[in-house]
Amino acid sequence: MSSPEDEATKQGNSLRDKGDFDGAIAAYTEGIRLHPHNAQPYSRRGQAYLRKGEFDKAIADCDKAIQLDPTMAEAYCWRGHSHGRNGDLDKAMADCTEANRPDPHGAEACYVRGIVYAQKGDFDRAIADCTDAIRLDPKLFQAFQGRAKIYEMKSEFDKAIADYTEAIRLNPQSAEAYWGRGHANQEKGEFDKAIADFTESIRLNPRHAAVYCGRGYAYGKKGEFDKAFADYDEAIRLDPKHATTYYNRGLAYVKKGEFDKAIADFTEAVLLNPKDADAYHNRGWAYREKGDHDRAINDYTAAIGINPRSGYTFYARGYSYWQKDEKAKAHADFAQAEALGYKAKPGR
Repeated sequence: MSSPEDEATKQGNSLRDKGDFDGAIAAYTEGIRLHPHNAQPYSRRGQAYLRKGEFDKAIADCDKAIQLDPTMAEAYCWRGHSHGRNGDLDKAMADCTEANRPDPHGAEACYVRGIVYAQKGDFDRAIADCTDAIRLDPKLFQAFQGRAKIYEMKSEFDKAIADYTEAIRLNPQSAEAYWGRGHANQEKGEFDKAIADFTESIRLNPRHAAVYCGRGYAYGKKGEFDKAFADYDEAIRLDPKHATTYYNRGLAYVKKGEFDKAIADFTEAVLLNPKDADAYHNRGWAYREKGDHDRAINDYTAAIGINPRSGYTFYARGYSYWQKDEKAKAHADFAQAEALGYKAKPGR
């Protein structure tokens, strides 16, 4: 007969695999309360924090787990993954190496090291590690999800979809796998399939803002703007600091010709992510559509400062200069756009 703390950890595992990270954290916290010297609920709570995106809390929990059990490979795994997501790839790789010491054939250690290699931009080694993890444990659905994400980074969407599908077969409660497959389908232009996957992800975990954002984008691409705006509004309610949602909603407002609303959303996106060249570019586009070429030029210039390789932005700024009758500046921008591979010319 299992103990109450074991039951709390099992409940946490089930909720975590469904994507209910808040529920999982609460269950693991109860396990810790019942048995504060057991390393496992700290490690598992750390993993839940990691998957929720709260990396500092994940690291703190894994630190405690390692303090209680210095041989716990999974705690090194999740701490390494958290360090990687925090951008500290050296610490991440060190933890992956440490995870392999007590368990040199550990599938989870291989999988996490693969994710770190992906963050370092070494996609081939990342895929190799995830593949090794799958060989060691063919039921480790996280390894299929991880390899799928790497295939997405390489724009190999069919392979990504195949891996997400296998992850779903192994764990039909994985909201993350449906979300990932929906994104891959969306990248292929398969918007109905994407919407179906996002909807299932939302059914499994209705509190994930990014999934509503993704489904809203798919609805927008289909011209179903009322549904798109409803999803964007829900995403913002769940996460008022989700910059991508404001950006995508701004694009939808542009398509509807509601330029003031678009400008407001692009402005919020820029405030949340000042390095988003696309948000500046598209706010400039909205200003241009309103006939405000001075503000358009300011935004295009800001976008160029972030991404000086965008021929399209040089062309767009040139168009606004042309409309202001500043022909020399316009010609200079058109020439730069062409040098960067953008061939279009405006009507004159």
